[in-house]
Amino acid sequence: MYSRSGELGYATKLFDKMPQRNVVSWTAMITGFSQNWRFHEALNTFCLMRNVGEALTQFAFSSILRACVSLESIELGTQMHSLAMKCGFSNELFVGSNLADMYSKCGIMHDAFKVFNEMPCKDQVLWTSLIDGYVKNGDCGEALIAYKKMISNDILIDQHVLCSALSACSSLKSSDLGKSLHSTIVKLGFELDTVLVNTLIDMYSKSQDMESASKIFQSDSHCRNIVSYTALIDGYVEMGQIENALSTFVDLRRQGIEPNEFTFSSLVKACAHQAALEHGIQLHGQVVKSNFDRDPYVASTLIDMYGKCGLFDHSSQVFAEIENPNNIAWNSLLGAFAQHGLGRNAIETFQQMIDRGIKPNAITFVSLLIGCSHTGMVEEGLNFFHSMDKIYGVMPREEHYSCVIDLLGRAGRLKEAEDFINNMPFEPNAFGWCSFLGACKIHGDKERGKIAAEKLMTLEPENSGTHVLLSTIYAKEGQWEDVRSLRKMMRDGNIKKLPGYSWVDIQNKTHIFEAEDRSHSTKEIYEKLDSLLDEIKNVGYVPKTELVLVDMDEALKEKHLHRHSERIAVAFSLINMPIGKPIIVKKNLRVCDDCHSAIKFISKVTGRIIIVRDSSRFHHFSNGSCSCGDYW
Repeated sequence: MYSRSGELGYATKLFDKMPQRNVVSWTAMITGFSQNWRFHEALNTFCLMRNVGEALTQFAFSSILRACVSLESIELGTQMHSLAMKCGFSNELFVGSNLADMYSKCGIMHDAFKVFNEMPCKDQVLWTSLIDGYVKNGDCGEALIAYKKMISNDILIDQHVLCSALSACSSLKSSDLGKSLHSTIVKLGFELDTVLVNTLIDMYSKSQDMESASKIFQSDSHCRNIVSYTALIDGYVEMGQIENALSTFVDLRRQGIEPNEFTFSSLVKACAHQAALEHGIQLHGQVVKSNFDRDPYVASTLIDMYGKCGLFDHSSQVFAEIENPNNIAWNSLLGAFAQHGLGRNAIETFQQMIDRGIKPNAITFVSLLIGCSHTGMVEEGLNFFHSMDKIYGVMPREEHYSCVIDLLGRAGRLKEAEDFINNMPFEPNAFGWCSFLGACKIHGDKERGKIAAEKLMTLEPENSGTHVLLSTIYAKEGQWEDVRSLRKMMRDGNIKKLPGYSWVDIQNKTHIFEAEDRSHSTKEIYEKLDSLLDEIKNVGYVPKTELVLVDMDEALKEKHLHRHSERIAVAFSLINMPIGKPIIVKKNLRVCDDCHSAIKFISKVTGRIIIVRDSSRFHHFSNGSCSCGDYW
């Protein structure tokens, strides 16, 4: 009674004063310690019980196995398994279920399955332990196979096993089987079970069926809690529906429900993906008010959000406020530096991470290699790549090989990049070939560019970027017949060139611009552009008309460059944004060389900080220079 009431002090005193103890009192103490999270004391009491020669029971074994799981001690768990076998309890259902659970929670599913298989009689609890173990260890296909076998063996289904099966469907994004389970839930009368309702919302959300998720959410207000709201928000975030996610968050607050760290992580992640800085800043305020700003997971998403919105100094500030950053927080900071081409900062951060005893993983090295690539630190990048397996025990994957191709290609070491590709243990992926093709375009290597383009066309036949890059290489060489042939190939294959566009967020509204844009008050914008052109020419800007690979008059070429989308977005921002606030422009393609040059001069004549995020990295323009050092 005292143990179950959490009064272990009274329970211990009473136990110590007992003149004679039996198996029940010993088991009660072991179970009491285990249930109240005092696992070391549970183990000590178990050992004392053995020392005084008291016979062990299946209940004592079950409690001590739960203690082994919580202490993450598989060694002790296997010893208990051996002892259970010696005492003849290994085939007891109660002990067997806990053994299977212990092995699965320690990540050793083959031993969990062995225990399951050796049990002469398998009940509902044992089946549920196995299925739940598969789900928690990421083997969701096996979990669903086990669930189907459980059904075929006529084992009673309850809400616990349905919850595990639904979680497997969520991970596999299998809405068809999920709908079948939903039907079973209704048939068995569990449709008002709050945990199952939340798991259903999560399953439909992860399967990108937001209509069904929303219907279940709206069907019964009594089942709504922070878990159901967060599952729905997460679904909207994964679908890129940030407005729906934010409106759900507003409804959550109106209902008086307090958001948790998972709610904030999802919402901030959405702002990061869409570079929605204003929303992100407001959410950061909510995070601080709710005292989640020191949570390493929430802080990690904030670091990522500020990095993707162009404010890496804010990322550093958020990171500095985390008391004990985990590897996710370190990787988020590394990622922010990599996106901004700050290779040296990334390397310094990596060294600090190692000094703090944080183990790097695959994501760590992707960020390091990208940072080195964008800074021209070729030797450092190659050293990191070769140290991955040898020093840190991280096997390089295809994304790491692609980063090395990019590293060598950007530096103009195309022969080395080609040799590296030929010696890879597998074929490069689309990113690898695209990096190589882009490098061939920059450095004018027609032959290697043609090889890369052919590989890319096989991997991604509908990607117009491949044809455009190869066409640019041919045009630079004056091979107009090949250019015409490529354009005909695109027409015949109905492949359309991806239009370049840029956008800015001003007062919670996104303004999108194309080249020669006419969707805004163009007279004022073009007047601003013309006055800027005069100003930057006076301080040394020379239009790079050779980049316009079309036969037209020089003045027309200059006008064509002058009205690119990124430059229009900058002019619009200068008109509409207050002085002192950084201008942040996003572009879906790589910023063109001429616009890069022009924006450097614009930052000089206006005295404004201009941040441009293109398809590969950030450029910070200030006082006539760019953070990339003209290497990108």
